[in-house]
Amino acid sequence: MRFRPSPPMAVVLLLVAALALSWTLPGIGPALRLATGHGLRGTFTAQRLDCLRHPGHESCAWTGAFRSRDGLVQRTEVTLAGSDRGTHRAGQRVEAVDVGLTNRVYGPGGSAEWVFTVLLALAELALLAFALTAIAGAIRRGEGTRSAAGASRSAPAECGGDVGQDR
Repeated sequence: MRFRPSPPMAVVLLLVAALALSWTLPGIGPALRLATGHGLRGTFTAQRLDCLRHPGHESCAWTGAFRSRDGLVQRTEVTLAGSDRGTHRAGQRVEAVDVGLTNRVYGPGGSAEWVFTVLLALAELALLAFALTAIAGAIRRGEGTRSAAGASRSAPAECGGDVGQDR
């Protein structure tokens, strides 16, 4: 059995996919640079350790400053992805790569964070294609083009009644 959403549901799916893609697509460039190891190389200077505590778990990352090798790009208040309580100390400098995210830089070894962004974008594109296919199929079948008035006029006749006749 093949699932075929109603035309209104297909439109809702189309809107959801388009909205989700509008949030995900800006991250594709940085994700691809991260996946391929490309970006602006420089130095990250650890300044403070920021930690979040959850019941039974602590998540920490170092926040600091990034400076490109040529000194033309200097950013403050960036987090070094993959850093933790024991990886650095305040004032320590390490090599880093800026892939274009506003608040994060990465170590020279990169990160696997790009995988989620790419998979999410592919899923959203699949949902978009599904919705467009459903809408196109509904248009070909003539669904959604019948007016509400036309449908209500034919309903009593199908039930054996005459339109406008009192009983």
